[in-house]
Amino acid sequence: MSDLRADIIVVGAGHAGIEAALAAARMGVDTVVFTTNLDAVGNMPCNPSVGGSAKGHLVFEIDALGGEMSRAADAVTIQSRTLNLGKGAAVHSKRVQADRDAYKRYMKRALEKEPKLRLIQGQVTQILTEESEGKRKIKGVITELGEVWLANRVIIATGTFLESEIFVGDKVYSAGPDGMMASRGLSASLASLGVSLRRFKTGTPARVHRRSIDFSQLEAQEGENVATPFSTLSDPEKIDPRLVDCHIVYTNANTHRIIKDNLSKSAMYSGNIVGTGPRYCPSIETKIVRFKDKERHQLFVEPCGLDTDEMYIQGFSTSMPTDVQYEMLRSLPGFEKAEIMRYAYAIEYDSADPLGLLPTLEFKCVSGLYGAGQFNGTSGYEEAAAQGLVAGINAALAELGREEMILPRSSSYIGMLIDDLVTKGTEEPYRVMTSRSEYRLLLRQDNADERLTEIGRRVGLIDDERYAAYLEKRRLVAEEIERAKRTVIAPSEEVNKFLADHSSSEINTGIRLCELIRRPELDYEALSAIDTGRPTLSRAVTMSAEINIKYEGYIKRQLSEVAKSEKLESRLIPEDIDYSKIYGLRTEAVEKLSEIRPKSLGQASRISGVSPADISVLMIRLGIS
Repeated sequence: MSDLRADIIVVGAGHAGIEAALAAARMGVDTVVFTTNLDAVGNMPCNPSVGGSAKGHLVFEIDALGGEMSRAADAVTIQSRTLNLGKGAAVHSKRVQADRDAYKRYMKRALEKEPKLRLIQGQVTQILTEESEGKRKIKGVITELGEVWLANRVIIATGTFLESEIFVGDKVYSAGPDGMMASRGLSASLASLGVSLRRFKTGTPARVHRRSIDFSQLEAQEGENVATPFSTLSDPEKIDPRLVDCHIVYTNANTHRIIKDNLSKSAMYSGNIVGTGPRYCPSIETKIVRFKDKERHQLFVEPCGLDTDEMYIQGFSTSMPTDVQYEMLRSLPGFEKAEIMRYAYAIEYDSADPLGLLPTLEFKCVSGLYGAGQFNGTSGYEEAAAQGLVAGINAALAELGREEMILPRSSSYIGMLIDDLVTKGTEEPYRVMTSRSEYRLLLRQDNADERLTEIGRRVGLIDDERYAAYLEKRRLVAEEIERAKRTVIAPSEEVNKFLADHSSSEINTGIRLCELIRRPELDYEALSAIDTGRPTLSRAVTMSAEINIKYEGYIKRQLSEVAKSEKLESRLIPEDIDYSKIYGLRTEAVEKLSEIRPKSLGQASRISGVSPADISVLMIRLGIS
């Protein structure tokens, strides 16, 4: 058939595939996305939430670049909280409980409505390539029905479906998440093209019927009073951050005894599973083994949506047999009569070694082949969506003959995530964390638009209306910072009483408002009592202004560090350089540099096994002082 062709084919319609397909189509490129099941577009097979520590930063950044996850999450929020408010602004992270089914419906509709996008139920089993100018190049794909689809570029976003197997106790069977079909055949095709694959593992807890839980024995966890949307396009007035409560429960000595007594029955410890699991989201069995002296572990009981009675038990992931799962659950307070609706399981799947990727997320071994999401060795919906957006943008830019988009790690958590993957690789499912960034005070939630909107505009995903709104917010923030610097608060009985009530030292002479904001015990909102001339501004504007004022000195220091690092980032390394012929490089450095092929001295300096002395040798070789 003549219509079996597209400019870009996306394999998978999970969180990575959705962002990749939407980005490419919205940039004007004819795009087709294949999914094994149309009813599973945007599925949340694990936790029905978006955001969280560092992950929330990614969602704000996705919005600033023109992605969809942020708007979808705002549209289906049933509870919103901001984590780490007791710590510095750099680690404040928004997290929402999402309506799982509503999220899927929203994303499926977003794909269906996009003019340049075709959404097709079908499984891709083979990648077609051809030789062009001495390099292997994408030609298209073949589906399980034998259809040959021609394309110039292909993005693999298969999540946890590649040759996936489900483990429940000693039961092992071929399947993807939530009982869907596994992807068969594509792994072999990718391996034949030189894509290095390995086995990773993840898992999910049981879902329990709401009616079988005695919530009086659990600790309630309410949402915040006012939610700041992930997306600048969302109306804060339409988001109710307290539609539902979540709850907290703790394991106990009996829970731990049951797990220890049945450890040999867990697929994790029976030897059935060979894949590497996520360090920062381990099964409950792993927690008990790893933290032997810990008397209890915190679990979160979270609703899966407004129109379902399924409750998700976060932190209780397991691959125990079904009878042991019941015993474990019913040992928890309030769960004595627990009814399991979906059993917990572990899932093992193929993923690609991200060291085989360029910073654009294109594979080095095949021109026009891109990877995104859990296929690249990450964990989490947010990490997947971020990569999908970058892969989709870069595939579209290449198709349009435009300059690639590479986000430096100083620009964003997205940039850091991708740089970590393609420079350092990962031996376990990678999770983004604020501690991974050396620039985290610059990479805050509140300023994601300042950092990335111009880039989103340049690639073609930020329209005129949205860009005007961004410029207006930036103007208001700058004006409020300037007002705080020139506004003087005069000493008075009222002012000093306010300061004393907030355990802050009194004033005898006039003091600038910005200096009061910088006091740790005071904040912008509280100062409204004595700052009578302030204008009415949105929470997003005042939050950004306050943080810029309060941390001005630290921000300037980090900007100076970024400027220094950019010198190395701007020193590009020739693509055809032969590291084995550079005298003075250590053997390990030659091996690592030859494998990863860094684009710049900055990237080379972050490769494990490449020392500062090796970088000095490179600088001399390249004639850089």
